[in-house]
Amino acid sequence: MRKIIVLSMISLDGVMQAPGGPEEDTSDGFKYGGWVAPYSDETYTKTVQEELKQADYLLGKKTFEIWADYWPKHGDFWPGINEGMKYVFSKNLNSSDGLISGWKNSNAINSVEDIKALKNSPGADLQVWGSSKLVKLLLEHDLVDELYLKIHPLILGKGKTLFSKESIPAAFTLTENMVTSTGVIIARYKRAGEIKTGNAGPSD
Repeated sequence: MRKIIVLSMISLDGVMQAPGGPEEDTSDGFKYGGWVAPYSDETYTKTVQEELKQADYLLGKKTFEIWADYWPKHGDFWPGINEGMKYVFSKNLNSSDGLISGWKNSNAINSVEDIKALKNSPGADLQVWGSSKLVKLLLEHDLVDELYLKIHPLILGKGKTLFSKESIPAAFTLTENMVTSTGVIIARYKRAGEIKTGNAGPSD
C-alpha cells in the first residue's frame, strides 16, 4: 500500500495559499502571495531539497493547473515533478483532456474510490502539495498517512486553509522536528490511531 503524504507550508492560523509568489494564486483577493520568502535559511532549503526527490503526486485541479504551466519549463530545479507520475483529482476532467495530456506522466482520477484504489496499488508513495480542497477531502476520509508541515511565524488572517471542520478526529505522532533560524517549525507527523482523552486537571 502506498502512503499519502501531505506536504504544506502554513501560517500560524493554518493558511496555505500562494506561499511561492505574488501571482501564484490570487483567488478571493489574496494579496500575500510569496509569504514564505523571508523565512528561507540553510536548514529550510536543505529540507525542501530533500522533499523534492522524485515521487508520485496526487494533486488538486487548481494546483495542477498552476504547476502544469510552470514546471515543464523549470525542470532543472525539480526534475522529479516532470518524471514522476501525477494524478489530478477532478470530477470533470479525464486523462485525454488537453490540460492533463499536455504534461507528461499525468492522469485524471474522479472519485474518492479512485483515490483509495490508487493508494492500494503498487508504486511510489503519493505526495500532495498545495491542493487545499483535495487535502480536506483526504482528511475527511482518513486517507492521510503523514503530514510534513512547515509552520511559519505569521498570521495571514484570510486565505485557503489546510484543515476544515469536516476533518475526522485523528491522532498523529511527531516523528521529526526542527526549528530554523527564522523561526519556522518543521514537523513531520504520522497517523497514529484514535484520539485518546483523559482528565488533565488536578485530582481530588
